[in-house]
Amino acid sequence: MRRILVVGGGYAGFYAAWGLEKRLRPSEAELTVVDPRPYMTYQPFLPEVTAGSIEARHAAVSLRRHLKRTRIVAGAVTEIDHANRRVVVRPAEGPEFELEYDEIVVTAGAVTRKFPIPGIAEEAIGMKHVEEAVAIRDRLLTSFDRASALQPGPARRKLLTVTFVGGGFSGVEGFAELLSLATALLKSYPEISREELSFHLVEAQGRILPEVTDKPGRWVVRSLEQRGAHVHLDTQLRSAVDGHVVLSTGEELDSALIVWTAGNAANPVVHNHTDLPIDERGLLVVRADLRVGTETDPVPGAWGAGDDAAVPDLASPVPGARTVPNAQHAFRQGKLLARNLTAQVRGRTPKPYLHHGLGSVATLGIGKGIFQYRRIVITGLLAWLMHRGYHVLAVPSWERKVRVLAIWLTAAVFGRDIVSLASVEHPRDAFVSGGDPIR
Repeated sequence: MRRILVVGGGYAGFYAAWGLEKRLRPSEAELTVVDPRPYMTYQPFLPEVTAGSIEARHAAVSLRRHLKRTRIVAGAVTEIDHANRRVVVRPAEGPEFELEYDEIVVTAGAVTRKFPIPGIAEEAIGMKHVEEAVAIRDRLLTSFDRASALQPGPARRKLLTVTFVGGGFSGVEGFAELLSLATALLKSYPEISREELSFHLVEAQGRILPEVTDKPGRWVVRSLEQRGAHVHLDTQLRSAVDGHVVLSTGEELDSALIVWTAGNAANPVVHNHTDLPIDERGLLVVRADLRVGTETDPVPGAWGAGDDAAVPDLASPVPGARTVPNAQHAFRQGKLLARNLTAQVRGRTPKPYLHHGLGSVATLGIGKGIFQYRRIVITGLLAWLMHRGYHVLAVPSWERKVRVLAIWLTAAVFGRDIVSLASVEHPRDAFVSGGDPIR
């Protein structure tokens, strides 16, 4: 019986394990998934979690619920020693331990890329996980509550100022959805005027949304600015100490909420703690059939997919191109990896990964979106409906599809829930204080 170890339960890892369960008989393989989180995050839903359009749990797919025959190990892999077919696992509690395997599937995913900018580590929050999206929403709602009780001035202005750093898909979608939520909140906060909201999107390049062409990208910028947002292109963040934002243009502002979405970096376990081959970016060197290694020198027993793998893009006309790190590729690579590993177990030849992009689609708030496929560009309500339709079909399991559709329909009738549960971060405060106000 083959011992198959999957490192990481994100998109690629979840779909690989799910596919292996369906394809391999119990007598053929023993499956194990190692991940610190007990769920797979459906990341395209995070902007809508941020805006309260989707419940947080509906963007998380339980590993234990869907992987019936797989052992789920709650911990982080800190070292991959493929020469001896073993990994070191660090659990949340207790000492580290080793796991042995015959085949390893490395789908550890990427991590948020950070820069040594003063104040970022202390003030900013990422938007890569469900808990981060929930915290962003709760902080905005709490800021509205606090600002409504203050007189106009610096403290109130800071509470109503939001800064996003990074103009890629996750940054722009999160920024636009949170702007949509903030605008909708004004109906419930007559003390706050539209002019007091200050939303800033900071992007170091001269354009946003690199996945679309220049003209649609400029349309998104105009759309955001027409809604009152400030888009700072060719601008870098210099400092964010104590929420005081300093930009490379010289502009300064105080912001109570700073969200960092400035790209991804290679997972540290892949970049620094493995004897598997990696490239100059710290990504796994992966063949077109998703086996680790080169076309002439594959590494036996090792597979890779997703954001931490440099997978050749056979659909690109550019020689040596690699697939971009996004959900569209990760889940398809995970499914193919399951088929290829099964084929190898049964003595068949794995197939190369080839996927022609389906286009790019982004949500920009309720009723607003953009879609591009080659030269076809659709904006507005139709693009927004296409975004929702595609992702409700793509999210795994009918149970999740029904839950997401139900919450969308409920929100369409009754509106979004605007209750902040930020106090859940400090659940003992009420008990400890005995009712006395806490600052």
